[in-house]
Amino acid sequence: MNSDMSILSLVQQASALVQFVMALLVAISVASWTVIFRKLFALRAARQATDQFEAEFWRDRDLGELFQQVQDKSRDHGSLARIFEAGMSEFLKVRQQKPGDPGAMLDGARRAMRASYQREVDMLESSLPFLASAGSVSPYIGLFGTVWGIMNSFRGLANVQQATLASVAPGIAEALVATAIGLFAAIPAFVAYNRFSHDLDRLASRFETFIEEFSNILQRRAR
Repeated sequence: MNSDMSILSLVQQASALVQFVMALLVAISVASWTVIFRKLFALRAARQATDQFEAEFWRDRDLGELFQQVQDKSRDHGSLARIFEAGMSEFLKVRQQKPGDPGAMLDGARRAMRASYQREVDMLESSLPFLASAGSVSPYIGLFGTVWGIMNSFRGLANVQQATLASVAPGIAEALVATAIGLFAAIPAFVAYNRFSHDLDRLASRFETFIEEFSNILQRRAR
């Protein structure tokens, strides 16, 4: 491939609209990779914090002692610890207000844990819709740039008496670059979205299992 047909030359020779489409796709790709790395580290930290708290919880420790440890805000104990804190805090409040009503204690704790669970899942799911949108829309944005570039190429042939492949190829090639950039932006975002969704589903399942197990423990304590 000579210098006139290099990728950089094709981008520079493209029309203003196609260049705008390419720039938009590059911006989407950069934003997607930023979200991917941030979410990768956040989910890894969430899994590690969940593993650590579950190990502490099932170590036959006193719940009051664990509750005091979780209330220490000097470090982040993780999503599961905050769910535990919400349930334990509500359980202790209701027990003081209605000491002879085990049902009220358990219902209050479960509602508090469910509300905390929803907040934590929403926080972990943040930015995932952007990856889904980038993965689904980027190819169509690139296709729009390609169609527009090919239209310009064929319109340019109207002033040429004898059309050859050499006269059409540069315009088509620069238009196809937009599709390539669109796929480059879409594929990582789509793969990351599916992977992160799977990881979030597993974390959410662990949270729900903990809520049920902790509710059983609180039910025995309430009686």
